[in-house]
Amino acid sequence: MLKLSGVSKSYGSGVKAVDKLDLHVRPGEIFGFLGPNGAGKTTTIKMVVGVLKPDEGEIEIGGVNLAREPIRAKLMTGYLPDEATLWDKLTGIEYLNFMGDVYGVSLEERKKRIIPLLETFEMTKPVGDPIGSYSRGMRQKIALIGSLLHRPRFWILDEPMMGLDPRSSFLLKEMMRSHVREGGSVFFSTHVMEVAERLCDRLGIINKGKLIAVGTTDEIRKLFAQEGDKTLEEVFLKVTEAKLPEDQLASLAK
Repeated sequence: MLKLSGVSKSYGSGVKAVDKLDLHVRPGEIFGFLGPNGAGKTTTIKMVVGVLKPDEGEIEIGGVNLAREPIRAKLMTGYLPDEATLWDKLTGIEYLNFMGDVYGVSLEERKKRIIPLLETFEMTKPVGDPIGSYSRGMRQKIALIGSLLHRPRFWILDEPMMGLDPRSSFLLKEMMRSHVREGGSVFFSTHVMEVAERLCDRLGIINKGKLIAVGTTDEIRKLFAQEGDKTLEEVFLKVTEAKLPEDQLASLAK
């Protein structure tokens, strides 16, 4: 569903935020993207959704090259940023209708899709209010509904649990599972190791712009765990301290 080949991105300082990243997210899986702050997670996601252009490398979504056919690729994706920037003067329903217009969703289909999602996230009443009056959690919910309105095959989420109450977080995780059961794919970043451990089919760990491990939780634990390590969090902390030799890290990322 998603394929990154040799993707790199540098900022003005010349430091590579993402360094020759090769990554493959398969159809029908939840893929967790883990890494410490500044590791390159959000930069990678912004390149995948077309907000940033890579300096080098190629990105394919559903077999479509993002650089050559950006509209076709983007129509297959739904994106929830880590902190949604929304128009404060629009009401929630005006924002959702705007998203429907962008993705060419008919009025009839909008009604079928919007109402159940509003009910699920308890946004039926606030949807008529200006977004400027929303709490952070409500903003997250309305952006989440907007990202699903066109039923994307590929769902991209950057720290999606941030700002959500426990009930909404649980419902979101259930929706992610349902999405992949229906043949879609989910690619999401998180700092919450327990969520990644329980939810993901596979994980990728990025540190200092480089992908240093890919696999199931059990595979990564077997590769990196030392005596006394029991959780993914413990393994993650050791891996991102980068104490292993570079050649060993390179072999484990394959």
